[in-house]
Amino acid sequence: MKDFPYTESKDTRSGFGAGLAELGKTNPNVVALCADLTGSLKMDAFKKENPDRFFQVGIAEANMMCVAAGMTIGGKIPFTGTFANFSTGRVYDQIRQSIAYSDKNVKICASHAGLTLGEDGATHQILEDLGMMKMLPGMTVINPCDYNQTKAATIAIADHHGPVYLRFGRPVVPNFTLADQKFEIGKAWVLNEGTDVSIFATGHLVWKAVLAGKLLEEKGINAEIINIHTIKPLDAEAILASVRKTGCVVTAEEHQMNGGLGDSIAQLLAREEPLPLEMVAVNDSFGESATPDQLMEKYKLNEAAIVAAVEAVMKRKK
Repeated sequence: MKDFPYTESKDTRSGFGAGLAELGKTNPNVVALCADLTGSLKMDAFKKENPDRFFQVGIAEANMMCVAAGMTIGGKIPFTGTFANFSTGRVYDQIRQSIAYSDKNVKICASHAGLTLGEDGATHQILEDLGMMKMLPGMTVINPCDYNQTKAATIAIADHHGPVYLRFGRPVVPNFTLADQKFEIGKAWVLNEGTDVSIFATGHLVWKAVLAGKLLEEKGINAEIINIHTIKPLDAEAILASVRKTGCVVTAEEHQMNGGLGDSIAQLLAREEPLPLEMVAVNDSFGESATPDQLMEKYKLNEAAIVAAVEAVMKRKK
C-alpha cells in the first residue's frame, strides 16, 4: 500500500478560494457571484483584487443563477458561490431552465456539502446534490478530495465550456495530493494498484479509503484505490479496467446511496460487467446535528465501514 504523506490539513473550500483568486489574475473573463456568504466560500481574495468582477447578490440564490446565465451571453465565465444546499435544492428550476437547458457556461461552486457540515443539521446537510446535478443533461459534476485538488479543479473548469457543478466542504482534511497537479476532468486517479478489490471513492471519502487500504493490507487484502473526482462524465474505461482485474467493488461517498457515485458505477457494471458491489454511503436518511466526526461514525462513512464493505463484498466474489 502506497504512503501518502502530508504536512497539513486544510478545508477544501479554501482550495476553491485559492483557485478562484488565481483565475482572477490569469483570466479576465472570470467573474464571481456570491449569495451573502463571501467569507464562508473563501471568495474574499477575488473580491479584494477584482472588485469590478465580483457581484454580491444577497440572499437571492435563484436570481444569482439567472444573472450568471445572462453574463455568459457577453462572454463572461461566472463562478457562483453559496452552500451546496442553496446551490442545488433551492435553485434547481433556475439551473435546469436557465443554465443546463441552454448550455450556459456557468460554474456552480458549492461549499458545506454533506454530513461534515456538522452542527448546522439536516436542513443544511444536503446529501442529494450529486444525484440532482448529474441527472441534468450536459452538466459536468466534480467532487475533489482535498485542498490542492479543489484548487486545481477550480482552475481547470474555467477552460471547460459548459455548465459545471463543483462540490467541496467546510472541515479540514488531510491535504495529500500534489500542489502542482494537472486536473483532468473525467479522468480517474489510481492511488494504489491492487488485485483483490476495487475501491472507488470521491470527495472526503478518498482519504478514508486510503486509511482503509492500510487496514486491509494488515489483513492480507490488496486493495486497488481510485479517486473518482469527476462523477460525470464518469471514467468508465478506468473503472472497468480495475474491476475486470479485481472482480469486486466497493464505492465510498458522503452522499445518499441513491443517485450518487455508487449508483453511477452500479449502472455501468450492470451494463458492462456485472460483479459484486457494496456501497458506503448514507442509506435513505437525512442527517442531524453533531460534530462532523460523530456524524461520519454514526452514518458509517469512515475507514472501518469501508473495511467492512470490502470484507462483505469479497465473500460474494466468484
